[in-house]
Amino acid sequence: MGLIRPSAILLGFWRVYGTRYISQSGFQAWHFAVDMPPKFGERELLELRGLIDLALREDLPGGDATTDPLVGPTRDGAGPLAGMAARFVARESGVAAGVPVVKELFGRSTPAVEVVVRTPDGQPLSAGVTLAEVRGPAAEILRLERTVLNFLQRLSGIASGTAKWVEELGDSHAELVDTRKTTPGWRYLEKYAVRCGGASNHRFNLSDGVLVKDNHIAVLRELGRGDFPDWVATLRAAASELFLQVEVDTREQFTSVLGLPIDAVLLDNFGVDDLKWAVERRNAQHASRPLLEASGGIQRSTLKAVAATGVDRISVGALTHSAPSLDIALDIIDAFEIRGGS
Repeated sequence: MGLIRPSAILLGFWRVYGTRYISQSGFQAWHFAVDMPPKFGERELLELRGLIDLALREDLPGGDATTDPLVGPTRDGAGPLAGMAARFVARESGVAAGVPVVKELFGRSTPAVEVVVRTPDGQPLSAGVTLAEVRGPAAEILRLERTVLNFLQRLSGIASGTAKWVEELGDSHAELVDTRKTTPGWRYLEKYAVRCGGASNHRFNLSDGVLVKDNHIAVLRELGRGDFPDWVATLRAAASELFLQVEVDTREQFTSVLGLPIDAVLLDNFGVDDLKWAVERRNAQHASRPLLEASGGIQRSTLKAVAATGVDRISVGALTHSAPSLDIALDIIDAFEIRGGS
């Protein structure tokens, strides 16, 4: 499997890296680059550092009551330090994600722990494959073992599960995207893991773009505050540069928004027949606009059928909210004494 599968159109404000095109509203969207390594950028690093701070406060509020007396520095500081070499190893097949965590966590160690990456993020794993090797003071490595594994197992689990969805989708025109159904505080990291698995990102937050959802519609109609044309006009006036998407859950709603100046329609819980109908109506009247997204109740077993309807994008919350952790462990290679100057 390649790092990232060839993409159809990656839409609107969903931030990845590639070639720009212009939506009907003038907003710059992106076409995903083939075989582009997943980018672990500044946003991911800042989020990771905050999560590491929380994790260490949680796991080491007063030191390690087991490791410190057994393999920590001697009381007089005169004896040699216990050292060790170890490797983080996959126990099952999948896709690597979160390897930068190893360097970031052990980079805080004093004395330093050497880290060598063996399998970069986005690369396939099989049982027995090493993600990274570490060498240094045993106490530092043992204290951080579980914290590192928690990150690696979670993120690699998301990447691995996503890769299975991408494989099921095959060479379809439709783009597979995630949602905002992420663990609080982990959004950039979990969406990064989705990219490692070969899928693409929906919006990162509520400031990224406009999406009129069913509860917006219910509140506005209950208050008698207009209908789709009024809301779209208000939103275009408020933020003309943002990608504008509207959610519909009936054919009647779809028909009512089809001619409006919007960039995409989210077809919520539409069956395959309804999705085909919507694509045909869109194609007959407006060529490739607005873009159509299938969402709600989509399973891997139904993914190909949904893609075959001709929708442009398929959003799946399960990529993040239901991904099991990947089995990864720390295996000891060697133990040794670290003497002064060595």
